Amino acid sequence: MSTRRQFIGQSSAVLAGSSLLGTSWLSLAEAASEGTMLKRTIPASGEALPAIGMGTSGSFEITPGSPEYQALKEVLKRFFDGGATLIDTAPTYSNAEDVLGPLLADAKLRPKAFIATKLSGVVGRDKGLAQFQKTLKSLRTDKVELLQVHNLGDWKTQLALARELKQQGKVKYTGITHYLDSAHDQLADVVQETKPDFLQINYSVTNRGAEKRLFPIAKELGIAVLANRNFNDGKLFNQVKDKALPGWAKEVGVSSWAQMFLKFCLSHEAVTSVIPATGKPERQSDNLKAGFGPLLSAAQKQELIQLVG
Repeated sequence: MSTRRQFIGQSSAVLAGSSLLGTSWLSLAEAASEGTMLKRTIPASGEALPAIGMGTSGSFEITPGSPEYQALKEVLKRFFDGGATLIDTAPTYSNAEDVLGPLLADAKLRPKAFIATKLSGVVGRDKGLAQFQKTLKSLRTDKVELLQVHNLGDWKTQLALARELKQQGKVKYTGITHYLDSAHDQLADVVQETKPDFLQINYSVTNRGAEKRLFPIAKELGIAVLANRNFNDGKLFNQVKDKALPGWAKEVGVSSWAQMFLKFCLSHEAVTSVIPATGKPERQSDNLKAGFGPLLSAAQKQELIQLVG
């Protein structure tokens, strides 16, 4: 199976003669000229959030003190140096929060971070509150920016708790998440009923179901969107293992398939931020580049869909 490292190395070879070299529907010229990353506004507050975030599932589930742990120090340094802030995690991602907390604290990076965590796998208010208190201890903080109800689990009770914590000043925003196409309709119904500040859902070149109901509802109600599974769990790289980037890639500032996949997601106006996970510094640097340069036009997006297959 091909690896992402191979794709980054191969990405300089591009298809020539594409007929889709038109300008993108949204230019990031102002941001690019200032050397800053694209930001999207959180509708609930007007706060600007960098479009490239990061996840911790898998990549932060490692042994403290290991080579992988040392690599995460550089991953985080590059992340913040590149202008990103949002880190998505959960107490049910093994020991990810126990790893993330000390890394941020030791490097004095907590003030720069927009931490998005979750109430996950618990039933009942007391268990939800106990889990949140443990999360704060693990993350070495007294509050988080975003608290999400994970995968609609016990969502009525847990969302009420999240909003209670928001009133107490321990949480800035509340949200609801899922990661499966099969949950889109239920999630759409819940979002329409409860109007959270954020929703998080899977979205990629080959998994575009969120465009049907969730994105229109988010736009209508003023809800920020975090897009997860942007690489479809890595499957997208294998689908393009023998393919070069389209000829217009340079026109939109793209030099790797990872950047192209992330930029595709960001080219939907409903998406506030993408959250790819990585424990590799070089991949972090590569991901961050997707937050600069023009976004994709409708024609470019359609060609990419057909190219990936």
